[in-house]
Amino acid sequence: MSTESLERIYTINLGKVLLSPNNQRAKRAINMIREFATKHMKSENIKIEEEVSHLVWARGIRHPPRKIRVKITKDDGNVIVSKYQEEKTAEETSKKGDKKSEGKPKKGAKKSKGTPKKVEEKKPAETPKKVEEKKPAETPKKVEEKKSKKE
Repeated sequence: MSTESLERIYTINLGKVLLSPNNQRAKRAINMIREFATKHMKSENIKIEEEVSHLVWARGIRHPPRKIRVKITKDDGNVIVSKYQEEKTAEETSKKGDKKSEGKPKKGAKKSKGTPKKVEEKKPAETPKKVEEKKPAETPKKVEEKKSKKE
């Protein structure tokens, strides 16, 4: 046997689970994950980690996920199926940190209640005045136009 470990990341499509009866779907999803690992890693000795199982069963037996992202590792004929977690590099975390620090003042400005209320109060106050001013001015013109047409 080889001492090399083989590690791969897969997205397993569990859409066909919906073809099985409602009360057997999560069980079928676990079996599909097991079959997928057997096929791709060419080994019968497969262990599914508890975290993957919890992920499948999270919404109950009737509503398993449509697809799942897993990391499959093969060591000396033993295959372990675990949940895939992306590794974040230092650059990505620093960029996200910068974005968050920039975003906080903006969010704070949006949350400050004084500024938006003043703007909102001004707009409704101005619009009815304009409408009131236009209506009296428009009605006499129309009346005058009608009178001139009749004459």
